[in-house]
Amino acid sequence: MKEMMKNTGIMLVITIVAGLALGSIYQITKEPIARQEAKKKQEACQEVFQDAASFEALEVAAIDEAAWAEAGYAQESVDEVMSALDENGSLLGYVITVTTKEGYGGDIRFSVGVRTDGTVNGMSILSISETAGLGMRAEEVLKPQFAGRKSEQFQYTKSGAVSEDQIDAISGATITTNAVTNGVNAGLYYFRTELGGGSADE
Repeated sequence: MKEMMKNTGIMLVITIVAGLALGSIYQITKEPIARQEAKKKQEACQEVFQDAASFEALEVAAIDEAAWAEAGYAQESVDEVMSALDENGSLLGYVITVTTKEGYGGDIRFSVGVRTDGTVNGMSILSISETAGLGMRAEEVLKPQFAGRKSEQFQYTKSGAVSEDQIDAISGATITTNAVTNGVNAGLYYFRTELGGGSADE
């Protein structure tokens, strides 16, 4: 009994010491990690809105899940929204961070810049785990195609894009192409329904 109590006491002391050590490490690393995350966020925003002088976080509106699903975006979510401002503080557009669960290798997370007239200013892939040589080519193949285009809803094609709303699919990676395209469309849908964005014809 004495031996068991002794061992229990030792384990308790080890647990307390380990907890205090982890707490101290967290306090030491918390601020540098937060700074690094803020830097990455700033870089992602700047990538999709190079002419913006600053960015301000906006509250993400609660999504009407039924309407969202009816629009075809049950697998997409909006994680963060930033307003993009010029040097005078005038609104240039928004940076909308979207996660889509439709990727072949899991969730794909990216930021899409949308100008006030609905033009996609650019996109930045933040997290992706698709197949090497196929879906992982999204950065190379899909990302450049959205920049500077204006459409309420994009669609992908395997036979070569012939209109403003068409995106050339990645060869051999239709699932990834579909996921990214739906994610961009979800961001545009949020822009129209929650941020007061106009239609593509305005």
